[in-house]
Amino acid sequence: MNAPTENTLPTAPHDHGRGHDYDAVVIGGGAAGLSAALVLGRSRRRVLVVDAGEPRNAPAAHMQGVLSRDGTSPAEYLAAGRAEIAAYGVEWRDGRATGAEADGRGGFTVTLADGGAVRARRLVVTTGLVDEELPAIDGLAGRWGRDVLHCPYCHGWEVRDRAFGVIAHPTTPAHQALVVAHWSKDVTLFLHTAAEPTERESALLDAAGVRVVRGEVAGLAVEDDALTGVRLADGRTVPREVLFAAAARFTPRDGVLRQLGAASRETPFGPFVAVDETGRTSVPGVWAAGNVTGAHEQVVNAVSAGYRAGVALNAELLFGDLEAAADRRSAG
Repeated sequence: MNAPTENTLPTAPHDHGRGHDYDAVVIGGGAAGLSAALVLGRSRRRVLVVDAGEPRNAPAAHMQGVLSRDGTSPAEYLAAGRAEIAAYGVEWRDGRATGAEADGRGGFTVTLADGGAVRARRLVVTTGLVDEELPAIDGLAGRWGRDVLHCPYCHGWEVRDRAFGVIAHPTTPAHQALVVAHWSKDVTLFLHTAAEPTERESALLDAAGVRVVRGEVAGLAVEDDALTGVRLADGRTVPREVLFAAAARFTPRDGVLRQLGAASRETPFGPFVAVDETGRTSVPGVWAAGNVTGAHEQVVNAVSAGYRAGVALNAELLFGDLEAAADRRSAG
């Protein structure tokens, strides 16, 4: 389906809060969800955050590139966010939202895994995604987020000038090796099961000083809980201290959005929910933000997206209620 546009998005009806437990339910308590909840709480809205406790960056010891919070652990960052939203009366519920449907009153009923349900005038879905289909290499998944990394912008400074290895991605075998070579002059690209680089890619790899190793990777060499090398199927071990690898597929946790019938858009990383610049989906009254909308939404992007969604949602309720009040006065 095509992405919604500003001119075609429908406006949800308003009930002025009658019959609903909350003005907004935020499904997902990561950076995007906390940001939206903070804006809405400060806007004097009745807000509930429902969170399943599955942040994408949980394996990472620290976050980087987040202004004023550079180096903070993801758990510490989320705990601080929860404390902030609580100060504005935002409620929190640990648990999983299993579904949502329009309630016939201009809002939604959200069903929970524990059998409960809550009613809200609006929804913000910030449920993130799952990195799936990591390279099938013995020991790799267990070191994910430690010395097996995916993003040089997130981790490159911390491991700069060390011996890097890169597992070639099936579709773009040279790209990540060329990028990470900016952080280290000792980079080895393991082709593993990927195709040979093109002639142009080979020229770029040579220019970057990247060594190419052919042959399937069988596993990792680890000593004293630290990566020491990459083991090849032919018995060779190439000493390495850091390994970069990427998931072959990203799966958004978009079950609630799909159940509601939200339109999707195709991306190079698969389908993701289609949103406008405020995070509004094609479903009236429903916003989405963070990694559920795209594979590369970092923490700073997610915070910004959550903020925009919160502002837009509050404005819709505010002006919708004022319009309705004005109409009642005119009719009376």
